[in-house]
Amino acid sequence: MASRFGLVRRKEGGESNPQGASDAPLTASEETRAKVEAAKAKIENMYKVQNQNIQERLSRRQALEAQLVREGMSLEDRQHVLAELERRESDYTRLQRQRMTAEDFEPLTIIGRGAFGEVRIVREKNTGKIMAMKKLKKSEMLRRGQVEHVKAERNVLAEVHSPYVVKLYYSFQDEEYLYLVMEYLPGGDVMTLLMRKDILSQEETQFYVAETVLAIEAIHKHHYIHRDIKPDNLLLAANGHVKLSDFGLCKPVDVQTLPTLSEAEEYNDASSLPNMQRSQHEQLQNWQKNRRQLAFSTVGTPDYISPEVLLKKGYGLECDWWSLGAIMFEMIIGYPPFYSDDPLTTCRKIVNWRMFLKFPDEIQISPAAKDLICRLMCDVDDRLGSNGVACLQAHPFFAGVPWDDLYMRPPPYLPRVEHELDTQNFEHFDEDMNSQHLGPQKNKLWLAKADPNFIGYTYKNWEAVQPSDGGGHMMMRKKQSTRPTLQQVQTNLQAMAVSGPGQQQPPPR
Repeated sequence: MASRFGLVRRKEGGESNPQGASDAPLTASEETRAKVEAAKAKIENMYKVQNQNIQERLSRRQALEAQLVREGMSLEDRQHVLAELERRESDYTRLQRQRMTAEDFEPLTIIGRGAFGEVRIVREKNTGKIMAMKKLKKSEMLRRGQVEHVKAERNVLAEVHSPYVVKLYYSFQDEEYLYLVMEYLPGGDVMTLLMRKDILSQEETQFYVAETVLAIEAIHKHHYIHRDIKPDNLLLAANGHVKLSDFGLCKPVDVQTLPTLSEAEEYNDASSLPNMQRSQHEQLQNWQKNRRQLAFSTVGTPDYISPEVLLKKGYGLECDWWSLGAIMFEMIIGYPPFYSDDPLTTCRKIVNWRMFLKFPDEIQISPAAKDLICRLMCDVDDRLGSNGVACLQAHPFFAGVPWDDLYMRPPPYLPRVEHELDTQNFEHFDEDMNSQHLGPQKNKLWLAKADPNFIGYTYKNWEAVQPSDGGGHMMMRKKQSTRPTLQQVQTNLQAMAVSGPGQQQPPPR
């Protein structure tokens, strides 16, 4: 019986002692210890979530009561509104008890596919709401060491509530996959916008950079670093406003996987680097030709990575502000500041940024814009944003920006969105014949198992029970870029450094 529960009796002194065997200490096997730890974590998480739900429910009622008093509503009207709140609270409590599966959503168009899974538009069967479901294969994440990354993405989306950050509605899991169900943002991303327009005006740049500042500030307030700020992680809602996405790298990356780089060592002669003699027009044409290939290649482009990450010096929140400076440069000039045909050369130019941060003479750029870029792309100790966002927001480039109600300001560009299922602003993906949607029978298998790697992954947002706008449908979506993650770029760059230049992997077919 003892062995059934993973228990082993130890013999004292290595000798047989039948009479004293019942007094020998019992030790648990490693398998039993793992099961105990998993059960403990699951129970602790259950009570934590229950307590959190109670506190949030009380806070919502208190906030609503205070608002109704401020508005001077009559007692009868207040009672009616509070009764509606209680009805919705009951719906939310019922939702919390419901075990969600992929079968609760009707699969529609695929809008993203990567190494770990896919992203597709779905329709929630009970409500008819249009959302985006990101499906991640557990075995692949375990094999590639991505467990902490995907947990970080779920945690950021669950904790950060901002109009400038993509909204998470549900997260759940089954035996084989993890699921993130998020708002659908049909406007595309800033990378697509830049490919269409090449260069933005400084007024347009001011708007998009300002909204990105507020998005970065929102995650920094929760003590997360994004570490992968780039144009294709800045999504556009149907109304044209920016929302930050893709938080799989909100965790320190292993900088040991990067190629060894140092400042002013590899290239102390600027003339030895390619692209330095190109005019702005030639550089722009070359970037336009190679942008998509670089963005979706297996090597990727490190154009927006900060030098302290590449130099393995350790880094903090400041690395996100460097990335913002690189994006601002691209918006105004037309290409990233350290762009090269070879990603490893780009890395070397970034770590020697004092030598290679140049503004082309052909582009007219205001002194304020140029100064802001230079104060974002500089030493960590001097970088704006390092000591809080207030000094950054006070920069002359942002003169006239209504920070407190920027979301009410009309965006400079309104994406073309013809209907709620419109995907014209995204890449087209064919259906994968090997892709299987898990049925009810397979989901039942998970009910008896507790995966210790993903305990506490389930999440349900209060806003999921809010009344929908526009005929019962909500415009929601979270896009997974097919562009490589920062960790994938680091791994590929290391391989390139070993194999030598000119041997990068070809783009996927």
